[in-house]
Amino acid sequence: MAPDPSPDPPPAARLLAIDIGNTSIAIGVYGGEQLEATFRVASDRENLPDEYAMLLAGLLRGRGIEPEDVGFAILSSTVPPLTSVFGEVARRCFGVEALVVGPGVRTGVRVRYDNPREVGPDRILHAVAALHRYNPPLVVVDFGTALVFDAISREGDYLGGAIAPGIGPASEGLFARAAMLSRVSIERPPSVVGRNTIHSVQAGLYYGYAEMVRGMVRRLREELGEDATVIGTGGYASIVEQEAGCFDAIEEHLNLEGLRLVFEANRPEVGAAGRSGAP
Repeated sequence: MAPDPSPDPPPAARLLAIDIGNTSIAIGVYGGEQLEATFRVASDRENLPDEYAMLLAGLLRGRGIEPEDVGFAILSSTVPPLTSVFGEVARRCFGVEALVVGPGVRTGVRVRYDNPREVGPDRILHAVAALHRYNPPLVVVDFGTALVFDAISREGDYLGGAIAPGIGPASEGLFARAAMLSRVSIERPPSVVGRNTIHSVQAGLYYGYAEMVRGMVRRLREELGEDATVIGTGGYASIVEQEAGCFDAIEEHLNLEGLRLVFEANRPEVGAAGRSGAP
């Protein structure tokens, strides 16, 4: 059982936002609405809470932030085993009870999926942040472990979208199964006609994904409206945009901003998410 919360932390207390993905974990520290620091660490299901706590405390101190400066925490996760791990990290390292994004947590977004519980929290967070910054209809393209296209209607409803293998996992699958192909960096090659193996693989990945993104965005706009704003986020968004040329904006920390907004929307009910009596 979590310890009883102590009086509310001072207004200057920072918010720790944690977005746990299948490949990496995005971490941000907010002072009010200002994103003061960001980190990204590998999603390792074998790490224990103490290991992640030591890692996170060291990263924060490297930016001049002490663990006691954190007064709140919120996390979302698509990796269930790590959800409880980081809940424990929040208690041990920061003495706070993290608010976990899931059923019962207000987001302000109506979900029109056939089964809303099937929608990953990361997709809803992107919708929350995108709607805060842009007028719908919206298309969010997330370059993560999966390449995810999310559609938000003119009324601001989350409709669904499309999911394809991400560039990283797709390339790893290719290298793992093709013995004569070596790993290459994913970047624009000199030509679509590769004159060596490295450039050939780069051409297939770079131009192939750029064309898929461009085609999917076109189709989504046909359904949502040609005036739909298209937002790219995730590690390869800026690289692919150089060729795809279909994004209206690149938002590097859309997931973290979504976490901050969801925390604020639920703040009256998150007494248990504030600083507790944990050491």
